[in-house]
Amino acid sequence: MKNGSTTRRTLRISALAGLAVLLAGFAVPERLVVPVAGANGTDWNHGTFWYAPWGRSGVHKGIDIFADAGTPAVAASSGVVVFQGTLGRGGTVVVVLGPKWRFHYYAHMERSDVRLGQWLSPGEALGAVGTTGNAAGKPPHLHYSIFTAIPYPWQARSGTQGWLRVFFLNPHEKLLDG
Repeated sequence: MKNGSTTRRTLRISALAGLAVLLAGFAVPERLVVPVAGANGTDWNHGTFWYAPWGRSGVHKGIDIFADAGTPAVAASSGVVVFQGTLGRGGTVVVVLGPKWRFHYYAHMERSDVRLGQWLSPGEALGAVGTTGNAAGKPPHLHYSIFTAIPYPWQARSGTQGWLRVFFLNPHEKLLDG
């Protein structure tokens, strides 16, 4: 019986610790900067988030920030690099886990200058704007998306992939708030 009691106590402590970590992720303030050096709201189309139809992906789950190839791409938020590499349509990609359990996805980069596990501050170098992945042959840009590990059910919509909106935030709106 003593073993069962110890196991239950350990499970309760683990659950409380997990809840504390989850809540701590929401407590960290989020400060966003435009993730392309020198760019501002005139460098992307404000209406392209969740625009459909959008090629093979169906809808555009972010914004494309246009700049010359090689322009520095920077972290929009503080966080830790959880992916750095190549993904088919995204080309050279970096994913950063930031405050509020939000993932910041940067794609089509010419190059990545970060490493897995690296901590970044807003405005810190990620790499450079490019035309990799399905952006080949298109004007250089950085595709920027924000998706959340904690779904926001009130974001659901009807229409193309509308149920997926529970996991995505409009970067345009978030950058304007910052």
